[in-house]
Amino acid sequence: MTTPIYGGKGPTEFPISPHARAELLEVIAFLDDFGLEIETTLELSTPDPYFKMATCLIRNHLEAKAVTPSSLTAAAGVPYATAVRRLNEMLQAGMIEQRPRTRTGKSFTLHPSAELIENWTQMCGRMKRLVAQAFGSGVRDPGTRDYYFGGSYMAGHSIQPPQVLSEPLTLPGGLRILVHGDPTFMVMDALKRQFEQVVGTKINQRAFSIDRLHEEALRNAQRKTSRYDIIAVDLPWIGEFATKGVLLPLDEIMDVNRLDPSDFHTAGWRAAHWGGRPYGVPSQTTPELLFFRKDLFAEEGLEPPTTTEAVLRAAERFHDPAQGRYGIAWNAARGTALGHTFMMTCAGFGQPVFDLREIAGGFDADHLDRDTVVPTIDSDGGLEAAEYLKALVRFSPPDILSMSWYERIRPYAAGRIAMAYGYTLLAPYFELDPSSPAHGQTGYLPHPAGPSGSPVAPVGGYVLGIPSNLPEDRRADAVEALIAFTSPEAQKLYVENGSRTAPRYSVGADPEVRRLSPIFEAVDGMSWRDELQFWPRPPVPQICDIINICGQELHDMLRGIVTPRDALKKAQARAEEVMKT
Repeated sequence: MTTPIYGGKGPTEFPISPHARAELLEVIAFLDDFGLEIETTLELSTPDPYFKMATCLIRNHLEAKAVTPSSLTAAAGVPYATAVRRLNEMLQAGMIEQRPRTRTGKSFTLHPSAELIENWTQMCGRMKRLVAQAFGSGVRDPGTRDYYFGGSYMAGHSIQPPQVLSEPLTLPGGLRILVHGDPTFMVMDALKRQFEQVVGTKINQRAFSIDRLHEEALRNAQRKTSRYDIIAVDLPWIGEFATKGVLLPLDEIMDVNRLDPSDFHTAGWRAAHWGGRPYGVPSQTTPELLFFRKDLFAEEGLEPPTTTEAVLRAAERFHDPAQGRYGIAWNAARGTALGHTFMMTCAGFGQPVFDLREIAGGFDADHLDRDTVVPTIDSDGGLEAAEYLKALVRFSPPDILSMSWYERIRPYAAGRIAMAYGYTLLAPYFELDPSSPAHGQTGYLPHPAGPSGSPVAPVGGYVLGIPSNLPEDRRADAVEALIAFTSPEAQKLYVENGSRTAPRYSVGADPEVRRLSPIFEAVDGMSWRDELQFWPRPPVPQICDIINICGQELHDMLRGIVTPRDALKKAQARAEEVMKT
């Protein structure tokens, strides 16, 4: 059953599963009780009319009860005139929608907007994790309750192996998948025979490098019929692929609740959306972090570097080229690699590369389906980020300007680098190699913060989506395969076979998974602290061109051809031109 929402151009559906509805009502009851405790304890406390009216709207919406203007103002807990003013403000902000009760339209009922419901759902998810993190086992009675405010995740239930589908897929020629050639998707390829047993048909997987994957996905969209049933999509491409019609919106071809969206890391799930609709399912949620050698830092008496200044000091301390050891490695190769690095570094300095609206936890990258997005590359924060990267070169290996995704991790795994920026999916290079000096000695931190920023773990990784030109007679089976490949059971299997990405909370909390790597606990902690963010690489449709532009202009800066300010000006001008076309 779905709860209808009526907005802008007509009725649409905002699906809420019975399980999610029960959880939302449970959190609302807790917030009501908590608010009452505060009001009765502090006689001078003032009710928040916005919060009280939003709570009233959401509760009655979930219980399918009508809300009138008079009943909503009564629930505000403030004088009538004040409540009316606050109600009008909420209407103007798009938080509340009105529906006529009669044909004349003289009376109407009030309902929460789809955006308010989505924001409330995300807030409830964060509330459960925060309470679970703060009080853990203390809030849960194992004898009487299996789930309470995230308690199941804290307790960590063991996930069972994937089960064979009740009905095998009937896809002529087998299931065809286009993926990226990274360690996680290679694990999937290694497990192909096992998953063929699960889905009941042959699996054909084709893997490309990141730039070639992008090209092939666009080329495939131009074909009359898709060559692939499922394709892997890098998170920043979502806006481009949605606007170009490369992918089918998932809510058009399936019941999205079957995916259990609340189990995905919030940032990873939000990053799979465009215009409020999901276009893919997180297959990898792999933030870029700072890897550092805990043993070397302990020997030098250094604290883990949580600021960019501390990174530079530590890199200088460990930099000893005469002994074949260098301070730090990172993506500095020209083009795509360096472009990604620059955007993520800007995030650490509190600077998005577009004029995003500031919100709690960072910046709003959920509403980019507009024509007024402006690049902000040439900015004070951008200059700080560029100068930081230029300073890092002094303590990097001599071939740093050609280092990209894997080249930065291999010397770290070999013990020649003390620190490295890298995605968690690359951790198997040293975590699964007992001979590596970094094996068992690596700490994981979000991107250290600049003077005006805060720690941030930029979300990377891939979602799996269904091409829009896939024949209709293959879509139902493609959906079933999509669910199977992104299920908790499948994700745990990937981890057990070498993957170091876990897009689901339940997988990261599995006790057997946690024993395999400290990454999962570290990433879960970053998610709870709202450090896991996807706004550093906002999925505007032109993002690939702009990443490449930044990577070209900043590379000239690192080579000493232009100054940081000139590089930013050139990148800004080129980016603005791209946005126009």
